[in-house]
Amino acid sequence: MKRIDFSDLRGQVCVITGGAGIIGKSICEVLAAAGIKTAILDLNLDAAREVAANLSGKYGTHCIGVQANVLAKESLEKAKDLIHETLGSIDFLINGAGGNSPEATTKVEQITDSRSQLDETFFGLEMAGFDKVYALNFTGTLLPTAVFAREMAENGKGVILNISSMNSFRPLTKIPAYSAAKASVNNFTQWLAVHLAKTGVRVNAIAPGFFLTNQNRFLLTEEKTGEPTARGRKIIASTPVGKYGEPEDLQGAVLFLLSEMSSFITGIVLPVDGGYSAFGGV
Repeated sequence: MKRIDFSDLRGQVCVITGGAGIIGKSICEVLAAAGIKTAILDLNLDAAREVAANLSGKYGTHCIGVQANVLAKESLEKAKDLIHETLGSIDFLINGAGGNSPEATTKVEQITDSRSQLDETFFGLEMAGFDKVYALNFTGTLLPTAVFAREMAENGKGVILNISSMNSFRPLTKIPAYSAAKASVNNFTQWLAVHLAKTGVRVNAIAPGFFLTNQNRFLLTEEKTGEPTARGRKIIASTPVGKYGEPEDLQGAVLFLLSEMSSFITGIVLPVDGGYSAFGGV
């Protein structure tokens, strides 16, 4: 009989990238609460260490903050050496680093006529901004997987959990790079799940709906008032539960997909979206 709780997670070691962000911190909290020794990777070392210290003190679970750049293999290899010395062999990887940027965002949602200011549309985007966002979200998932998951395949066990987005299924206007990257994450999740299936390593993803984060706040809230923008109001109207998600709403899905309760689940992308993906608008 399979376990019907999360006790199998206690004492395991998890690496999470982007762990000092809004969503990352919430995931780290539930990992620590479950007794999972957690390496919190982030570009901001002070922020990662602060999260680790708070969680270690609160739950008595060994957590460490580690500086790492998800786009630099040497940086990730260095982080892996430190994790091995401090926590031991890696059992889980959560690819949480990602985000959008104004540099990869069009100023208008649609080209309405031939007299539109094309510099405010797709045609005005600079490739440098597009490449930056695409790389952060896709290459920033690919490289950590190549570095941290090899030992899982060698050990014959482990779970890789990617953080995708609703944009991967239904691309939003204005953010083509982010949407394309997250769609790539979904495809990579499925491809890698098949590639690793016989090694005992499972690969899944979570697709959050709409959560306010540092990366999307400029699109969804008015800077001066904090009220939803027109775009924010449309998103809430398209989410049947009628609100943004809270970071804590992802915690149960994370533990389930890491645990033995999901041992026959691999290659899926699980929406956590308040019904957004089920709603046709009428």
